Amino acid sequence: MEKVVIIGSGCAGLTSAIYTARANLEPLVLTGIMPGGLLTTTSIVENFPGFSKGIDGTELMVEMQQQAERFGAKIKFGSTVESVDFSGQPLKLTVDGNEVEAQTVIIASGAGHRHLGLESEAKLEKKGVTYCATCDGALPMFRDQPLVVVGGGDSACEEATYLTRFASKVYLVHRRDELRASKIMAERTMSNEKIEPVWNSEVIEVTDVEQDKVTGVKIRNNQTNQENTLDCAGLFIAIGHVPNTQLFKGVIDMDDAGYILPKRGQETNVTGVYVAGDCSDHVYRQAITAAGQGCAAAIDAERYLASLDQ
Repeated sequence: MEKVVIIGSGCAGLTSAIYTARANLEPLVLTGIMPGGLLTTTSIVENFPGFSKGIDGTELMVEMQQQAERFGAKIKFGSTVESVDFSGQPLKLTVDGNEVEAQTVIIASGAGHRHLGLESEAKLEKKGVTYCATCDGALPMFRDQPLVVVGGGDSACEEATYLTRFASKVYLVHRRDELRASKIMAERTMSNEKIEPVWNSEVIEVTDVEQDKVTGVKIRNNQTNQENTLDCAGLFIAIGHVPNTQLFKGVIDMDDAGYILPKRGQETNVTGVYVAGDCSDHVYRQAITAAGQGCAAAIDAERYLASLDQ
C-alpha cells in the first residue's frame, strides 16, 4: 500500500512530490496523459522565482520532476486514474486497469484551457496561438505587433489589457455585442485606446499553417455572416478553463463549475484526500500559487499520516 498517491504532475503535483519525498513517504506520482501539466505548453516562463532569464515551461517541469525523483518519488508516466473508491481506508484507485491502495491521495489534476476546437488552432499552438498572456505576452515575437484576444469575460479583459503593454494594437473578439466581464473590468478595457472590440464575431480559422506561424485570424460576424481577416502575430484564447475533476464528481465536494472546494488548508471533504493547484483554484491559476498549494497539501498529508502513528 502506498502512503501517498499524487494525481497530476504539474507544478502542484510535483511540488507535493518533492515535499512528501523529502519526508521519506516515497510518493507515487501518476502523471496522466500530459506529464508536466499545462506549463509544458508555455514556450518560456518569466515569472517563476529563481530564473532571472526565464525558463522553458517543459524544462522547468523536468527540473521539478528530477528534484522529486532525487528524494525518492516514484513517477508513473502516462498513467491515468480510471476510477476511485474513497468510501473508507485504504483509499482505492484504479490505475491503468490495476487497483492501487493508498493512505492519502493528493489531487493535483489541474485544469485545461477551453479551446476553440479549430484544426488550425491546434497546429499553431506555441507558434503564436497561446492561452496565457501573463506567460507569453512579453515574448519578442509579440512585441510591437497587432494581437487578437478571444473572449468577453474578466479573463479576456485582463489578457487584453495586459497585452497593451507590448502590442501595437489588441483586437478583442467577442461573440456577443457587449462584454460579460465585471463592470469595472469592462470599463477599464473599453477605455484603453490600444484595444479595439470586435463584436458579434467568432474566429473560424487561424492563419497561416503553411508558414508555421500566426499571421492572422479569420472571423465571421454571427449576425451578418460576413467574414473578415484580422492581421496579427498572435492569438490569445481566453474563453475559460475546464477543471480536470470529472472523475471525482459525487465523491469530492466541488462547485458548479467543477472546481474542488478545499475545507481547512488543502483538505477535502474526504479524510486523507487533499487538493492543490488549478483543479481547485479558479482565481489565480499561476505556477507559483499552484506550487504553494502543492507544498501545503503535502504538509497536510504528512501531518495526517503522522497522526495515524500516534
